Amino acid sequence: MSQPEAPKIEFPCEYPIKILGRQCDHFEATVFAIVESHAPGFCRETINRKVSREGTFCSYTITITATGEAQLSAMHQELMNSGLVNMVI
Repeated sequence: MSQPEAPKIEFPCEYPIKILGRQCDHFEATVFAIVESHAPGFCRETINRKVSREGTFCSYTITITATGEAQLSAMHQELMNSGLVNMVI
């Protein structure tokens, strides 16, 4: 049996990204700066922010205009390398 092929994404497209990390004073600024460097002009009005019950973790769902897999991969890598981000979905 062969595995079904993963659906292909057609670029450019609107692409939601969920970014989760420990809540700290510079988490938001760092995340937004990284996303802006890879997806200039992303819409800040549509950002969804959630804080964990104890206030330890924070997540942002940000929708960008994705231009290709290389852009998404580079953004993911930079977010993870920041030391503040635990997960990018």
